[in-house]
Amino acid sequence: MSSASKKAAASKLGDLLARLPLNQPEQWNDIETTARGLADELRVKDVQQQTFLGQSLLPQTLSSLLKGAFSGAQIPDPQAKAAIYELLRVGANLCMDHDENRGHLLEAGYLDTVVQILENYAQLIPPTPSAPLPLSIPDLKVVKTSIGLLLNASIGYDVVKARLTSLRAVMTILKLSMSLYPPGSWLTHAELSVDEGSSDPNAAILESWNLRSGLSSWTWRMISELRDTDEEASPQTRQLFGADALPYLVQPLKAFVPPYPETPSLFVGSPARHALVQQDYDLLEEACGLLESLCLDVDEVRLSLGRVLKSPDGSESGVVCLMDMLTFLDKGDYPPFWSAETQSERASMEKGFDMCKAAIVKAVVEVAGEQNELWDDSNPEKPGGEFVHTMVQWIRSHGGLKERHREDLIICATLSLGNLATGDPHSIALVKPPVALAPNLAQLLEPEIDIKVKHGIVGLLKHLAQAQSNRAVLGEAGIIQRLAACQIWGEKADIAERVQVSAIGIAKYMCNANVENVFALIAQPQDDSAGSALDQILALVRRSDSIAVKSEGTRVLVNVIKSLWSSESASDDSAKAQKRRVCMAGVANASCAASLAQLVGRSKKYPILINEGVVALSLLSTHANGGTLVLDALLNPLPSEVIRPSQSQPVSAIPTEGSPIAGSHTAFDMLLSVLRNPETMPAEVRSNVCALLGQLGRKNVVDESRAQDVARMKSSAKELLEGLVADPEENTQMVSASAKRALEAWA
Repeated sequence: MSSASKKAAASKLGDLLARLPLNQPEQWNDIETTARGLADELRVKDVQQQTFLGQSLLPQTLSSLLKGAFSGAQIPDPQAKAAIYELLRVGANLCMDHDENRGHLLEAGYLDTVVQILENYAQLIPPTPSAPLPLSIPDLKVVKTSIGLLLNASIGYDVVKARLTSLRAVMTILKLSMSLYPPGSWLTHAELSVDEGSSDPNAAILESWNLRSGLSSWTWRMISELRDTDEEASPQTRQLFGADALPYLVQPLKAFVPPYPETPSLFVGSPARHALVQQDYDLLEEACGLLESLCLDVDEVRLSLGRVLKSPDGSESGVVCLMDMLTFLDKGDYPPFWSAETQSERASMEKGFDMCKAAIVKAVVEVAGEQNELWDDSNPEKPGGEFVHTMVQWIRSHGGLKERHREDLIICATLSLGNLATGDPHSIALVKPPVALAPNLAQLLEPEIDIKVKHGIVGLLKHLAQAQSNRAVLGEAGIIQRLAACQIWGEKADIAERVQVSAIGIAKYMCNANVENVFALIAQPQDDSAGSALDQILALVRRSDSIAVKSEGTRVLVNVIKSLWSSESASDDSAKAQKRRVCMAGVANASCAASLAQLVGRSKKYPILINEGVVALSLLSTHANGGTLVLDALLNPLPSEVIRPSQSQPVSAIPTEGSPIAGSHTAFDMLLSVLRNPETMPAEVRSNVCALLGQLGRKNVVDESRAQDVARMKSSAKELLEGLVADPEENTQMVSASAKRALEAWA
């Protein structure tokens, strides 16, 4: 068809539009024939002709002809369906790779009309569909080509994307696509009804499935295109889906949950089988990725999924959808008919399937992290409700198992419960009967278990350990010993710093005011190769470059010392008292004193850490030879990494004029800096520093051989202490009193 012929065809379509009200017998056949010829010619790239036709009346003609084909009906007149198909092809080819024509079609209302066509078909979907929506092959062609047209019109063209987004066209397309091609439906509803009089029913059925899977593929290309919009657009503009999309997005998950039907004879040995298997897999990937994204980014989706799971009877779509997601995680597996694929294809799909499960795990964990109703106390037989009960059962059922796909359940359950156990009531409910989860979590802490699993378990335990009443129960379950045995603080785990810090946090909480847990932390295992839990933590502190690891690890030592030196020790029985003395001797060493001094030295920006270090050093100094250990630790030069300036790390005190210790900075420098800075250091911290200095200056606290060092310490601090005593300001009375007591102790 020459340029003149194309112009003539466009002109003829205009004439046919003008005669449309006459309702002539062959009018739609004439429109079909004319449009087909023009659509075929437009497949040959000719930008000049595209531009000319786009600037003509053709876009308005196409739009008016599409509207005329419906004549007020929900779906087109049967005689007009073939013509509509060709008119859609004309529009699709007219705007292919041509932004100007995309704009013309938009201005002519053509794209809005196509969206309306799809909405009309979507209205045919029953409220509770049990089978693929029955549509004839001509109708399927109209739907598929409409989606293809909108895809062509929107590729790389934000104006059309914005219009389609405002019309929520993508939701209509998703709903229609999932109704026409429910994933896996070719296995259960292979024998679709076909047009009466078909000469080859099997061929017609295969064509129908090909159209259905094809429009499904184009739907997800369309979704991808509309999601890939202008990055500068507002989140509201870029958000395509809300909670109403959830029932459609979980459909692909159901196709991968047993029982799996046998492959129908129609597809055995047919190339269509491979295409349908691939389309189901592609849908699973797309849906899982979108579910993960929506749960990460859209509050409405998380809240809908997080509504209480009392009676999932379909009254609340989010509830049912969450149950579908949990069922997929629990029971979903590689379908047996994948065995017919090539080895490389099967391996690729199995890997992708596992990634889909990981995406759903992330989605569920995000939902659990939302402030929602997932925790439900309405049923005393299931503390926490249905969701919590399911997570607990996953942990109980799969503890210690090495089956494939079980680790994802442990990860999902522990991370989700960790998100829900953010307050003492929930944490306590998970530890006390009837849930009593601590022994199950202890069982899971094995050396060979994947670090991602350890991350979930350790994160949950950290939340549980924050409730004071839980600490004894966790101790009885052997949590500290299991943490040490699973090598979470070993060198091989250094790549997972976040997990190591969380594990340190568990030990820190459990040893706070609980001497039995301290005994467990210090106890040497029968296999002494790795040392005690405390040995492992302090070894990690020494080799790590991370301030978080160093500080948190040393805070464990702070709690150990505070618990061992507790005033409650006077009520210990003889065996417990002996154990306490042994443990006190175990931490009264130069290495522990140095760790505490370094905590003080590196924490200029964190007064609370300085205070913890000072209190622990004060207690340590009361032990036999403890005063000498503490004095040495304070006066010895700090390691270079403690005093090295860094924008991302706390740094030691800036050296002050007249610093008493020559050479490198020391923790003692930091103590003097604390006393000099009432603006940044709370009175409690400065008061505790005075108490520590007073303790170290007492007679018989420090070995007599260090008398010169004690004298230098007193000389450097005396003027400061005297100044604090003389300070009349009311807000330093606590500090003044402590400074006075320190000077009196030196007398």
